[in-house]
Amino acid sequence: MATAAAAPAKRWAREYETIYILRPDVDNDVAEKVVDRAKDVIARLDGTLTKLDNWGKRRLAYPIQKNNRGLFVYLKYVGYGDLVAELERNLRLLDEVVRFQTVLLAEDIDPASVTVDPEEVQYLHVEEEEEAEDAELERARSLGMAPRAPRETPSGARAEASGDEDDAGARAEGAPDGAAEASAAAEAPVEAPAAEEAPEESTEAESDEDEREEG
Repeated sequence: MATAAAAPAKRWAREYETIYILRPDVDNDVAEKVVDRAKDVIARLDGTLTKLDNWGKRRLAYPIQKNNRGLFVYLKYVGYGDLVAELERNLRLLDEVVRFQTVLLAEDIDPASVTVDPEEVQYLHVEEEEEAEDAELERARSLGMAPRAPRETPSGARAEASGDEDDAGARAEGAPDGAAEASAAAEAPVEAPAAEEAPEESTEAESDEDEREEG
């Protein structure tokens, strides 16, 4: 008696996002070839690309291979664990790619439930706009979010500040002389009463002699 074949276990997929950075000097054709290679890897390993976004050239937080800018490309896809390893292996082999990073977004996703908008997976070329970036930097400076160049102190203000310091120093140097004069003036009257007491003693001595003569 034949037994019914066991149904294959359902495979649950995961949702990932990968961001990779290209050298700033690559042209649009080379950048599109890198995207096509990533798409091929995702499709070959039963994955589904759900979003593709060209972020254009941006300033890097720190230089990478002597580059201060890079072309950022964002990928969002659904697949299995082996897909991430293969995609990153291919990106590592490309000289145009200087950095990449993959993040797990969600688990236990049914691949059959994933829908794709064709417009979300088209690679669009973005031209660099230096003027727009300069305007954003100036806007940040106006809001106090970016450092400004230090302002120079006017020469007249420096001269006045120097003069005030000289006057203050002169007053400080003259303070001990004034204190000495005040101390001398305070000590002078102390000796005056002693000089005035002498006549009183002589008057008392004369009155005692007069009393002895009368007696």
